[in-house]
Amino acid sequence: MSNIQIVEDTNTDVVDDEVNSQYVTFAVGDEAFGFTMQSVREIIRIPNTVDVPLTPSALVGLANLRGAVLPILDLRTILGLPAAEASEAQRVIVTDIGTPVGLIVDKVLQVMQADESLIDKNSHVTGSVDTALLDGVIKEHSGRAMTQLLNVAQIINHDFKQVLARATSQSSNVHAMHEFNEDEQDDDNQLVSFLLDNQEYAFDLMDVEEIVRMPERVSAVPKTAQHILGLIELRNRLLPLVDLRRLFALNETEVNDNTRILVVSIKQPNAPKSFVGLVVDQVREVLRVNSNVKDEVPSILQQDNNGEIEHVCRLEDGKRLVSVLSACALFNQSEIRQALEKANEQQENDVDNDLQNQTSDDDIAQLVVFHLNNQEFAVTIDDVQEITRIPEKLDRVPKTPEFIEGMVNLRGTVMPVIDMRTRFNIAKCEGSDRQRIIVMNVNNNRTGFIVDSVAQVIRIPQSQIEQSPHLSDDQSKVMGNVVNLKEEKRMIQVLNVPALLSEDEIENLLEEAA
Repeated sequence: MSNIQIVEDTNTDVVDDEVNSQYVTFAVGDEAFGFTMQSVREIIRIPNTVDVPLTPSALVGLANLRGAVLPILDLRTILGLPAAEASEAQRVIVTDIGTPVGLIVDKVLQVMQADESLIDKNSHVTGSVDTALLDGVIKEHSGRAMTQLLNVAQIINHDFKQVLARATSQSSNVHAMHEFNEDEQDDDNQLVSFLLDNQEYAFDLMDVEEIVRMPERVSAVPKTAQHILGLIELRNRLLPLVDLRRLFALNETEVNDNTRILVVSIKQPNAPKSFVGLVVDQVREVLRVNSNVKDEVPSILQQDNNGEIEHVCRLEDGKRLVSVLSACALFNQSEIRQALEKANEQQENDVDNDLQNQTSDDDIAQLVVFHLNNQEFAVTIDDVQEITRIPEKLDRVPKTPEFIEGMVNLRGTVMPVIDMRTRFNIAKCEGSDRQRIIVMNVNNNRTGFIVDSVAQVIRIPQSQIEQSPHLSDDQSKVMGNVVNLKEEKRMIQVLNVPALLSEDEIENLLEEAA
């Protein structure tokens, strides 16, 4: 992976001159662009992101960069270029405007030194980009094509003025010198290898969330397959536990000091990310393997292999074989899906119990977490009055906003029901058994909000709730806070319940309900 390292400033004019004349160049479409070295913190692969509703289309989402919340923007969209399919060459250039902002580019080219004489700051030579976004042009020289120099502040200011305003109010104390290193292992895959019955297997590193020891207690789940050991609680989440030895019909062994649980995740279509704990004999190492050592699974093994083994890696001149397992195929097994459903049901029961048994602590925030379009959102437990299933019939009300699903009589009280997806400009989904209505108190008015599913109640220190980057006025008003659970690789957007409906909208709804 391409990487820029930052070291302390030596405070010499020589260093300043070198940095000022260096540019990180990259491709977007068929054109070459550049940022000044000073404006670049680092270059990373495209990370997992959290979608943020009510924001400009250029925002891909929020990512966790070593504990910091990082907005990721699509440079193609900002420049008005057509969308392109994702590729291995794409990278995020993390820019520094007083606060970090990531910009997705098609390909990083190089760091180049450009003498001032090669830079035309008044050039009339233009490509497909608005000249207001340019600082100038590095003219063609030594066989190199023209490179358009983008102004990072203007790029951010294009759709995200508040991000720039907030950044300029902060001081940046470190004036940095950078080095660009080309990672020769950029095309390699990383695998977590482990042993089962003295045979070596592996999962893609991206599928492994963490590795933990076996707990002392596992809650058994009745009427499940033999290889489903039960449920354990890990970081406020119920986790189905699967014995891989039993799943693969291997002889059983006693749990020992080497036994580990691989927490494996997968993001399935139209569903939030799911997690399963897989019990293995021993975790060996993280391997870095090149595609040229991967072989297809022999046809004789594919007869009984339901896709669990994706390929076999030949290491150490073929003396060491590692079978790489597919997390997706494992999650598709009916027994594991049933275990996940039981975990979800138990989690929902726990939420109901938590609502009925609230505790008070000024230093602890209690949040009800729910899913919407495969993303996690939350509201404070004090805002939630109850959680109920969607009734078979909702009384439609004519001439009301599209996000109003109708009215419902809940134990003698008529209240409006709002589709949270539509409210946030998210496409509607097909109804499912996991959908729920969260009844909340919006400015002293009971209002129901339809969500895709309710996940859990979490208790966290108030200090863990931080301000989210200001990405739009609507977003900042409705979801201006975020919980960044770094160890769990989770980012939960916290809603400001009073801002979910305006005073005029509430007044109109009350008139309809009367």
